[in-house]
Amino acid sequence: MSDFAGMEDLLQDFLVEAGDLLSGVDNKLVDLERFPDDRNLLNDIFRGFHTIKGGAGFLNATELVTLCHLTENLFDKLRNGELAVSSEMMDVILEATGAVREMFNHLEHGGQPPAADPALIAALKLAIAGEAVPAVEPASTRKSGGEGGGENPGSAHEPDWKLLYNAVAVVPKGAADPAAEAAKLIPAQPLEDPEEVITRAVGRRASDRPGASAPAGRREGERQRDNSIRVDTSRLDQVLNLSGEIGLTKNRLNALRSDILSGRNDTETLHALDLAVSQLDLLVSDLQNAVMKTRMQPIGRLFQKYPRIARDLARNLGKDVELVLAGEETEIDKTMIEDLSDPIIHLIRNAVDHGVEDGVERRANGKPEKSEVRLEARQEGDHIVILIADDGRGMNAEKLRAKALQKGLITDEEANTMDERQSFNLIFLPGFSLAAKVSDVSGRGVGMDVVRTNIQKLNGSIDIRSTQGKGTTFIISLPLTLAILPVLLVRLGEQPFAVPLSMVREILPIELDQVQEVGGRATMVVRGEVLPILPLAGLLGWEQERPPEYGVLMQTAELSFILAIDSFAGREDAVIKSLDDFRPKGVAGVTTLSNGQIVLILDMKEVLGAAGDQRGVARSALVKKLLPQLAAA
Repeated sequence: MSDFAGMEDLLQDFLVEAGDLLSGVDNKLVDLERFPDDRNLLNDIFRGFHTIKGGAGFLNATELVTLCHLTENLFDKLRNGELAVSSEMMDVILEATGAVREMFNHLEHGGQPPAADPALIAALKLAIAGEAVPAVEPASTRKSGGEGGGENPGSAHEPDWKLLYNAVAVVPKGAADPAAEAAKLIPAQPLEDPEEVITRAVGRRASDRPGASAPAGRREGERQRDNSIRVDTSRLDQVLNLSGEIGLTKNRLNALRSDILSGRNDTETLHALDLAVSQLDLLVSDLQNAVMKTRMQPIGRLFQKYPRIARDLARNLGKDVELVLAGEETEIDKTMIEDLSDPIIHLIRNAVDHGVEDGVERRANGKPEKSEVRLEARQEGDHIVILIADDGRGMNAEKLRAKALQKGLITDEEANTMDERQSFNLIFLPGFSLAAKVSDVSGRGVGMDVVRTNIQKLNGSIDIRSTQGKGTTFIISLPLTLAILPVLLVRLGEQPFAVPLSMVREILPIELDQVQEVGGRATMVVRGEVLPILPLAGLLGWEQERPPEYGVLMQTAELSFILAIDSFAGREDAVIKSLDDFRPKGVAGVTTLSNGQIVLILDMKEVLGAAGDQRGVARSALVKKLLPQLAAA
């Protein structure tokens, strides 16, 4: 049972506000390391802890109040000039913010947080007294018990899971209460990241509403999204005004309908009907745009947690790295923000670990000792572009090809035909890594594969530009919203399908005399490039009734090909309706055409994957039908 029964709304409001405050404090602490005498920063951080302490007091979260009060006292002395900021003191303060965030995790799950680590409390008291501050062991190290400690089944802090199960199971009347016994076996400090435990158990995130149960039918391990959103009241006022205008236009159309049904079909009445329909069309379009804007959120809310991550990682690696943020006011669809978090974290970690050099190497190369990683967002047309750039050593295309060849990820023939861009994209292959050894940061060859997969799920693309000795830039391009997707409608027979327009480069006719067999595959030469022809019917497992007449030249991050179709029906801005309960593989969603027909929106990456090896998928009915005709001709 929750410790906050009847206070769930107050708790949720506190967690949202306090979470934003703590993220802001983290960023200001990173700035404070560079400008330790900045009084404005000291005052802002003091106010942040003071506000969190006040909210925690309303919830009777005593231990959180105690921790915030000590940190607040320390900053009171710092801002009054009684103490000076040191690197040891900053380590203790940053560890305190981490402990506050851990306490938030307990609150998010409906429980009062336990006391902070005694060593941290003692270090804060010493800092307030102006005495030397000992090093504080990071919480992550304490939880894992050292390297590999988290996987030790015989750990002294490991609870008896069987007894815990019995503690929450139905107990027969008169039986001993196992909950009291189980409580004795639960260690005082958390065993591991609470979010990982909850996600693995019931598929929920730490950001879920306190006391909320997992919805029925949710897949095991699937994360529940945060469905709350902050909207400027001016945008809601615009939606309300447009709704009122649409209501007036509806009344006008009803009046005209009555006139027409009563026999008035003169030119003036028809002209008035035409004007009313045109006005309704304009108002609905404006309303749609206004509603889309309510989903847009400044990307700065996503960016604000990264300076602390970059700072901690650089400090652990012994590097001096500054993360520079730009374009924080750029707005992006709220539904994308959570899915972008992990890819950007991977790219920042990659830049700090692999991209930038250490101080000795940078001085030898004539570079400033402090390296810079830039995280920037901007809007270009109907897309959002996110840049993650570093001024490090850059990438060596030849070295990448050699490593991929050594790991058996590509063949000699493919390595010889790859250009620089294709070589850079090798880092996205599963299992590819240049790290000499596996570390806590990298080396397993999974991070960049995850990045590309998550970006493609958002109907986006990622590109790499790199110059040896000068640095590397990752360019992520995303649609403005996931609610509306520009698509190309293609047909197999009379059945339409929709493919993402972002992947389409051009449409061309498939003429029999231009189709060639290369290695048993049907191919065409387009401006000097030999491209495989992949029939949509073959990819979907349909019977090919006749040779396709048209091809759609499509391009993904790793493959260019011609999608063979019977005909096409033009371009549409599809309003996507997701298939949460039943989602066939290869289908991203559905949309409805103006005539009421339901059309499947294809997820081309899944369609290609389901068809098997992309290089051999063209061995299909298309080859069997086209090649005999070519031979006869």
